[in-house]
Amino acid sequence: MTSTVGMPAEVQVHKSHVRTLIGTGIGNAVEWYDWAIYATFSPFIASALFSKADPTSAFLATLAIFAVGFVARPFGGFVFGWIGDRIGRKTSMTFAVGLAALGSLLIGVAPTFEAVGAFASVMLLVARLIQGLAHGGELPSSQTYLSEMAPKEKRGFWATLIYTSGTAGILAGTLLGAILSNVLGTADMNAWGWRIPFLIGGALGVYALVMRARMKETEAFEAESPKEKHEPMWPQIWRHRKQALQVIGLTVGLTVSYYIWGVVAPSYAATTLKMDRGEALWAGVIANIVFIAALPFWGKLSDRIGRKPVLIMGSAGAALLHFPMTWLLKDSPWQLAVTMSVMLFFIAASAAIVPAVYAELFPTKIRTVGVGVPYSICVAAFGGTAPYLQTWLGTIGQANLFNVYAVLLLLIGIAFVFTIPETKGKDLTH
Repeated sequence: MTSTVGMPAEVQVHKSHVRTLIGTGIGNAVEWYDWAIYATFSPFIASALFSKADPTSAFLATLAIFAVGFVARPFGGFVFGWIGDRIGRKTSMTFAVGLAALGSLLIGVAPTFEAVGAFASVMLLVARLIQGLAHGGELPSSQTYLSEMAPKEKRGFWATLIYTSGTAGILAGTLLGAILSNVLGTADMNAWGWRIPFLIGGALGVYALVMRARMKETEAFEAESPKEKHEPMWPQIWRHRKQALQVIGLTVGLTVSYYIWGVVAPSYAATTLKMDRGEALWAGVIANIVFIAALPFWGKLSDRIGRKPVLIMGSAGAALLHFPMTWLLKDSPWQLAVTMSVMLFFIAASAAIVPAVYAELFPTKIRTVGVGVPYSICVAAFGGTAPYLQTWLGTIGQANLFNVYAVLLLLIGIAFVFTIPETKGKDLTH
């Protein structure tokens, strides 16, 4: 590492900020890349790791394992949250990204169903549980770390790095999917091409692990006394049950809307609407670029006018436009690009700043696990089941029921905004 001895204080602070942003961003991007490419490449996974006798059942089974992977997230939220609040935010983040990379590598080398039968499906399940454990710990750890390292007057803007880097990871996976679909034939993609993104994810995870090992711990955590760091965890969680419920309420509509429009939409369009798979992926790339561009706008706005108005504007816009955008989406790539872009612009309002809002709700000694457990439970119960529920209701001709469900969850999120204090500019050192 380059020494900072003798450097002006301003330069040292700048270097520390750059290291924080790069280390957090790269690791978070790798985590989200590992997690999201499963959705992008799920049709190929279904073909390779499940029986080809019934393609529809194989695809639904693949989505079911996508949901099962979320079951591990609350455990990851607690385990890595405990590590983050007891040992350090940096340690928790480093372990999480390494575990996610391991899960990606296992999927990349998994034998096919034709070769080993049901063991292929079991190996996929184990890998997704490992990734679920890691991702359940990654988000609260990185959110807490970034929020504590950020200048309080810019915390909303800094918080946008979580979804900016995460979406960049998703975008990289989507781009890779589009490129591979165009370069390789269907036979090669089904045979071995789908493995490439998972093997790349494993390699990138090693690099992210090294980067995070070189980061420094937050001042807020280091300022905590040993007694505070070792207070019993569950009594603290119970004392802050109101804040935990608020995390769930603020997350429920966001997680379902984001997975519908930001992650699964291209696969849904290709599988259910019979859109060309490569064109659907490129439409997803365009929409996610719009999402990334919108995040800093909303983050800066929250630093000026407050968190609550931005949360309300984003959820209200997404709720009002969900049905019109669903009706517009038929079988054309331009329709997919437009509908995804419009929805993701409003979803970005909440996504941009919830990392800061979550951190601002809890004291330092329980900030990571206090966010991690309720957040992971919510994402597992609602986000993890969203792709399967959407597909299943579509197959029985009840697609509108899912749309009503998604809008109701957004409205619940708006209601919860009125239960939280305005936290803009809050001191996080105690």
